[in-house]
Amino acid sequence: MVDRLVDSEANARRIANVENCFGGAQVLAAPNRVLVGEGVLQKQCRKQLKPRQFFLFNDVIVYGTIIIHRKKYNNMHVLPLDEVRIVALDDIGPERQNGWQIISPRKSFNVYAANASEKSEWIQHLNTCIEGCQRKSSKKVTTELAPAWIPDDAATHCMICSKVKFSLYERKHHCRRCGKIVCNNCSTKRLLLASQSAEPVRVCDPCFAEASAKRISDVKPDSSGDDDSDDNSASNRQEQEPAQFFS
Repeated sequence: MVDRLVDSEANARRIANVENCFGGAQVLAAPNRVLVGEGVLQKQCRKQLKPRQFFLFNDVIVYGTIIIHRKKYNNMHVLPLDEVRIVALDDIGPERQNGWQIISPRKSFNVYAANASEKSEWIQHLNTCIEGCQRKSSKKVTTELAPAWIPDDAATHCMICSKVKFSLYERKHHCRRCGKIVCNNCSTKRLLLASQSAEPVRVCDPCFAEASAKRISDVKPDSSGDDDSDDNSASNRQEQEPAQFFS
């Protein structure tokens, strides 16, 4: 079905519409590229689940913040599918159901569909596209994958020392190498993780020690206290319509 859509007017129109919704931030039209499906998924951000619009192409997955549903999005992210892996998640509580992990060297995170049927459909189409990309790709499969961050509400104490209790005065930090929530004293170093950033990023001390043992360089002490957070959306209660797939 995907092959039949490659040169179709309908496919070209759909891709152009996605570009327009992102304000022309990036050209998405490319030879042999097909928009396979789209829909709203709840993405696990640092503090809570937030609705994000996802577009599945046969070679990349694109997502962004919803400003006006079906009309305007921003903060476009593009992940090549030949670098992506999918792992289904078990249900945890009433909010985190029907989920899976999107794992890649650049960025990894959890997403949740509206129901089990939609989860199954998303994963089926994702795996089909990923397998197709990997068959055609000449890239060497990397084992250095970005971690999915553990949500802020999953830890009240540092996950390294277990001594520091988080508060207004003891801030939470995420290790960019393992995704754990740690205190400032247990994340005093920065490490260059080239697949995630051109600059050294905060890591926990055990990850720094392990990486140093493997002779990974380009590190420096961290004294900034900076703490990255996920971008904000216009609404965290975006009505979740069923996903739409075109093939």
